[in-house]
Amino acid sequence: MKTALILLAEGFEETEAVTIIDVLRRANIDITAAALADNPVKGAHAISVVADTQLAHVTERLFDAVILPGGMGGTNNLLASAEVAALLRNHAEQGSIVSAICAAPLVLEKAGLLSGKEATIYPGLAEKLTSAGRRSEATVVQDGTIITSKGPGTAMEFALHLVESLAGKMAADQVADGLLYQGR
Repeated sequence: MKTALILLAEGFEETEAVTIIDVLRRANIDITAAALADNPVKGAHAISVVADTQLAHVTERLFDAVILPGGMGGTNNLLASAEVAALLRNHAEQGSIVSAICAAPLVLEKAGLLSGKEATIYPGLAEKLTSAGRRSEATVVQDGTIITSKGPGTAMEFALHLVESLAGKMAADQVADGLLYQGR
Protein backbone atom coordinates (compact mmCIF):
# COMPACT_ATOMS: atom_id res chain seq x y z
CA MET A 1 0.00 0.00 0.00
CA LYS A 2 1.30 3.44 -0.94
CA THR A 3 1.72 6.00 1.82
CA ALA A 4 1.35 9.77 1.90
CA LEU A 5 1.85 12.48 4.48
CA ILE A 6 -0.10 15.74 4.45
CA LEU A 7 1.12 18.52 6.72
CA LEU A 8 -1.47 20.69 8.45
CA ALA A 9 -0.25 24.02 9.80
CA GLU A 10 -2.55 26.60 11.35
CA GLY A 11 -4.13 28.67 8.58
CA PHE A 12 -4.17 25.82 6.00
CA GLU A 13 -6.73 25.94 3.18
CA GLU A 14 -9.46 23.54 4.28
CA THR A 15 -10.85 22.79 0.81
CA GLU A 16 -7.45 21.63 -0.37
CA ALA A 17 -6.54 19.52 2.66
CA VAL A 18 -9.86 17.73 3.07
CA THR A 19 -10.23 17.08 -0.67
CA ILE A 20 -6.75 15.58 -0.86
CA ILE A 21 -7.20 13.41 2.23
CA ASP A 22 -10.61 12.18 1.06
CA VAL A 23 -9.57 11.41 -2.51
CA LEU A 24 -6.39 9.56 -1.50
CA ARG A 25 -8.26 7.49 1.08
CA ARG A 26 -10.87 6.56 -1.56
CA ALA A 27 -7.93 5.22 -3.61
CA ASN A 28 -6.74 3.12 -0.64
CA ILE A 29 -3.62 5.22 -0.20
CA ASP A 30 -2.57 5.30 3.44
CA ILE A 31 -2.53 9.06 4.05
CA THR A 32 -1.46 10.44 7.41
CA ALA A 33 -2.46 13.97 8.39
CA ALA A 34 0.19 15.45 10.66
CA ALA A 35 -0.25 18.64 12.67
CA LEU A 36 2.71 20.98 12.58
CA ALA A 37 1.87 22.25 16.07
CA ASP A 38 -1.42 22.19 17.98
CA ASN A 39 -4.05 19.54 17.32
CA PRO A 40 -6.81 20.09 16.25
CA VAL A 41 -5.50 22.44 13.58
CA LYS A 42 -7.49 25.57 12.75
CA GLY A 43 -7.76 26.30 9.05
CA ALA A 44 -7.87 29.60 7.18
CA HIS A 45 -11.68 29.77 7.45
CA ALA A 46 -11.90 28.78 11.14
CA ILE A 47 -12.65 25.11 10.42
CA SER A 48 -10.71 22.88 12.79
CA VAL A 49 -9.44 19.49 11.66
CA VAL A 50 -8.14 16.78 13.96
CA ALA A 51 -4.88 15.46 12.54
CA ASP A 52 -3.92 11.80 12.85
CA THR A 53 -0.66 12.66 14.60
CA GLN A 54 1.93 15.36 15.25
CA LEU A 55 4.73 16.03 12.75
CA ALA A 56 7.32 15.18 15.40
CA HIS A 57 6.01 11.59 15.49
CA VAL A 58 6.53 10.91 11.77
CA THR A 59 9.76 12.71 10.86
CA GLU A 60 11.70 9.42 10.81
CA ARG A 61 9.22 7.67 8.48
CA LEU A 62 9.64 7.65 4.72
CA PHE A 63 6.41 8.21 2.78
CA ASP A 64 5.79 7.70 -0.93
CA ALA A 65 4.49 11.29 -1.06
CA VAL A 66 4.53 14.43 1.07
CA ILE A 67 1.75 16.94 0.40
CA LEU A 68 1.45 20.58 1.45
CA PRO A 69 -1.95 22.28 1.29
CA GLY A 70 -1.88 26.04 0.83
CA GLY A 71 -3.60 28.88 2.55
CA MET A 72 -1.32 31.84 3.23
CA GLY A 73 -1.38 31.42 7.01
CA GLY A 74 -0.60 27.73 6.74
CA THR A 75 2.09 28.37 4.15
CA ASN A 76 3.75 30.98 6.37
CA ASN A 77 3.78 28.51 9.27
CA LEU A 78 5.29 25.80 7.03
CA LEU A 79 7.88 28.31 5.76
CA ALA A 80 8.94 29.06 9.33
CA SER A 81 9.69 25.42 10.11
CA ALA A 82 13.23 24.12 9.56
CA GLU A 83 11.86 20.65 10.36
CA VAL A 84 9.46 20.86 7.39
CA ALA A 85 12.22 21.95 5.02
CA ALA A 86 14.46 19.07 6.18
CA LEU A 87 11.61 16.56 5.79
CA LEU A 88 10.88 17.78 2.26
CA ARG A 89 14.54 17.64 1.20
CA ASN A 90 14.95 14.15 2.66
CA HIS A 91 11.88 12.83 0.86
CA ALA A 92 12.95 14.45 -2.42
CA GLU A 93 16.42 12.90 -2.08
CA GLN A 94 14.83 9.48 -1.49
CA GLY A 95 12.71 9.79 -4.65
CA SER A 96 9.37 10.39 -2.97
CA ILE A 97 6.77 12.66 -4.54
CA VAL A 98 6.89 16.12 -2.97
CA SER A 99 3.86 18.22 -3.75
CA ALA A 100 2.24 21.54 -2.90
CA ILE A 101 -0.87 23.48 -3.88
CA CYS A 102 -1.91 27.15 -3.75
CA ALA A 103 0.72 29.25 -1.93
CA ALA A 104 2.56 26.19 -0.57
CA PRO A 105 4.96 25.84 -3.55
CA LEU A 106 6.74 28.73 -1.77
CA VAL A 107 7.77 26.14 0.83
CA LEU A 108 9.27 23.95 -1.90
CA GLU A 109 11.07 27.03 -3.24
CA LYS A 110 12.55 27.85 0.17
CA ALA A 111 13.62 24.22 0.64
CA GLY A 112 15.55 24.44 -2.65
CA LEU A 113 13.41 21.86 -4.46
CA LEU A 114 12.24 23.95 -7.43
CA SER A 115 15.63 24.78 -8.90
CA GLY A 116 15.27 24.41 -12.66
CA LYS A 117 11.86 22.75 -12.30
CA GLU A 118 8.57 23.67 -13.94
CA ALA A 119 5.99 24.65 -11.33
CA THR A 120 2.72 26.45 -10.82
CA ILE A 121 1.36 28.42 -7.88
CA TYR A 122 -1.58 30.58 -6.82
CA PRO A 123 -1.97 33.56 -9.21
CA GLY A 124 0.03 36.59 -8.15
CA LEU A 125 2.73 34.59 -6.36
CA ALA A 126 4.60 33.26 -9.42
CA GLU A 127 7.32 35.92 -9.22
CA LYS A 128 8.33 34.45 -5.83
CA LEU A 129 9.34 31.17 -7.46
CA THR A 130 12.73 32.61 -8.36
CA SER A 131 14.58 29.32 -8.84
CA ALA A 132 11.92 27.55 -10.90
CA GLY A 133 13.05 26.86 -14.44
CA ARG A 134 9.60 27.63 -15.80
CA ARG A 135 6.50 29.05 -14.12
CA SER A 136 3.44 27.48 -15.69
CA GLU A 137 -0.16 28.65 -15.89
CA ALA A 138 -1.39 25.03 -15.90
CA THR A 139 -3.64 23.93 -13.05
CA VAL A 140 -1.41 20.95 -12.12
CA VAL A 141 2.25 20.59 -13.08
CA GLN A 142 4.50 17.59 -12.56
CA ASP A 143 8.25 17.84 -13.11
CA GLY A 144 9.91 14.61 -12.03
CA THR A 145 8.73 13.89 -8.50
CA ILE A 146 7.65 17.49 -7.84
CA ILE A 147 3.92 18.19 -8.29
CA THR A 148 2.38 21.65 -7.87
CA SER A 149 -1.10 23.08 -8.33
CA LYS A 150 -2.80 26.50 -8.33
CA GLY A 151 -5.37 26.57 -5.53
CA PRO A 152 -8.71 25.55 -3.99
CA GLY A 153 -10.51 25.23 -7.32
CA THR A 154 -7.85 22.80 -8.58
CA ALA A 155 -7.78 20.62 -5.44
CA MET A 156 -9.78 17.75 -6.98
CA GLU A 157 -7.62 17.66 -10.11
CA PHE A 158 -4.48 17.84 -7.95
CA ALA A 159 -5.67 15.03 -5.66
CA LEU A 160 -6.56 12.79 -8.62
CA HIS A 161 -3.15 13.52 -10.17
CA LEU A 162 -1.56 12.40 -6.90
CA VAL A 163 -3.63 9.20 -6.98
CA GLU A 164 -2.52 8.53 -10.56
CA SER A 165 1.12 9.14 -9.63
CA LEU A 166 0.92 6.84 -6.61
CA ALA A 167 -1.56 4.13 -7.64
CA GLY A 168 -1.95 4.40 -11.41
CA LYS A 169 -4.40 5.77 -13.94
CA MET A 170 -6.98 3.05 -13.36
CA ALA A 171 -7.21 3.90 -9.66
CA ALA A 172 -7.50 7.62 -10.42
CA ASP A 173 -10.20 6.98 -13.03
CA GLN A 174 -12.17 4.76 -10.63
CA VAL A 175 -12.10 7.40 -7.90
CA ALA A 176 -13.02 10.15 -10.38
CA ASP A 177 -15.94 8.07 -11.69
CA GLY A 178 -17.18 7.40 -8.16
CA LEU A 179 -17.07 11.13 -7.42
CA LEU A 180 -18.78 11.97 -10.73
CA TYR A 181 -15.77 14.16 -11.54
CA GLN A 182 -15.88 15.22 -15.18
CA GLY A 183 -12.48 16.93 -15.42
CA ARG A 184 -10.41 13.85 -16.41
